[in-house]
Amino acid sequence: PKTVRYLEALRKGAARGYVKPKVEAEDLAFLQYTGGTTGLPKGAMLTHRNIISNVLQSVAWARPALDEGGERAATPLPLYHIFSLMANLFCFLELGGIILLITNPRDIKSLIKELSRAPVNYLTGVNTLFNVLLESPELHRIDFSQLKVTMGGGAAVQRSVAEAWQRATGRPIVQGYGLTETSPIVSANPLVSERFNDSVGVPLPSTQISIRDEKGTPLGSNEVGEICIRGPQVMKGYWNNPEATAEVMLDGWLKSGDIGRIDEAGFVYIEDRKKDMILVSGFNVYPSELENVASMHPGVLESAAIGVPDPDSGEAIRMFVVRKDPSLSEQELLAYLREQLTGYKIPRDIVFREELPKTNVGKVLRRALR
Repeated sequence: PKTVRYLEALRKGAARGYVKPKVEAEDLAFLQYTGGTTGLPKGAMLTHRNIISNVLQSVAWARPALDEGGERAATPLPLYHIFSLMANLFCFLELGGIILLITNPRDIKSLIKELSRAPVNYLTGVNTLFNVLLESPELHRIDFSQLKVTMGGGAAVQRSVAEAWQRATGRPIVQGYGLTETSPIVSANPLVSERFNDSVGVPLPSTQISIRDEKGTPLGSNEVGEICIRGPQVMKGYWNNPEATAEVMLDGWLKSGDIGRIDEAGFVYIEDRKKDMILVSGFNVYPSELENVASMHPGVLESAAIGVPDPDSGEAIRMFVVRKDPSLSEQELLAYLREQLTGYKIPRDIVFREELPKTNVGKVLRRALR
């Protein structure tokens, strides 16, 4: 193919006339890739209706706590993560607010420096971020006097972190819940809450949540089952993947793959994950991807990855490996994985074993490893 220089491409583009496209509500706005509920990458087809609906739902939820125009939102989560994309960028465009982008939240000194430049009214984050901030001796430099809302998402917020955050800032952490397939926000606690609770709140306007058993039958209050969702923010389906779409759609309801319950007051609680997904600092990590990459190393015979509790990231990855080459070291395998995988998918440690526990048909029992 012919190579065109960047400036030349801009000149050619400027010389062409602009034809405004006709955009309908059901046209695709995003192919937002996710592992879904199975771990294999799939493009969630989010329409303009999906996105606009979730903006309006979220802003309606936010208005009791946040004013129109001028509110400052700190955005330490990357905008390619759909939680930040919606809860910060799109919602604050609708509210007419100011968005403070944090380029590297892992650099805590720089993060605190940015947050201390001027008071913020709204902060989103994951449990790890709140915990690291609380552990920093420089936290006192941040003026929290105008903080109205701290929104936690992406991963469960630990109660100890939430309580320490409220002591330090005077404001609670408010949890919400969502999926890439739901554009993403499904439920949230009232933003004017005075105390943290362990729930992920109640459904947003025009959103229904139903707890279903394995047969798809609705369950009652406090009965545990799969969380199913219906509303205008639910995706059109998976791009070019009708089989995967059919697996998660049930008569107009999206099967989330998450296990939870709804209490008598209507608050939703996440109990567990249906699959073996590992949640590292709010990002989904799927064991099969790690195992497939590890299996490409000539020194690896078999491997299995599980999540283990970690005080910093919520969960960390532990990989169990049966070696083909007895001389294969942990350092060598980790270096190989770093070449192939994104940073948050790298195992914290590797345990070498003579064999892995399996079912009678040869499937590795990750449950037994846990």
